[in-house]
Amino acid sequence: MLSRRRSRELALQILFQADVADVPIEEALHLTLEEIQDQDYETVSYTQTIVEEVWLNRESLDRILDSCSQNWPVERMSAVDKNILRIATYEILFRDDVPPAVAINEAVELAKKYGTEESPRFVNGVLSGVAKKTQTGEKDQPSSGGDH
Repeated sequence: MLSRRRSRELALQILFQADVADVPIEEALHLTLEEIQDQDYETVSYTQTIVEEVWLNRESLDRILDSCSQNWPVERMSAVDKNILRIATYEILFRDDVPPAVAINEAVELAKKYGTEESPRFVNGVLSGVAKKTQTGEKDQPSSGGDH
């Protein structure tokens, strides 16, 4: 679904701004969505959902990523890779309408487009671990109210 792919790209841009430039998440969301007024409702809605849920649950998502990234803590990850991983982990854990394989594939595509040469392989490896944990019931699910 192209609108979902676009939503993931926009969410990555917004989360990156908030993470790296220390722009308040609401401001980053507003500024980015204001620039893309020609987008359809579904794209805007899914972008907002991803951004809000990932931002609220980033500490829990980061703990899960730490446990799956084998000696590569989240703090050492590039901001692009980290936010791609957060988006996909959110989709794997929370979105029943996004199969894990789709979340992983979409994340790898984002990594190819926005990350380094090593990013796609790294993202695929970490997310394979996340998916495996969720299948075996080992997941440390983020709380629905977020981590503050």
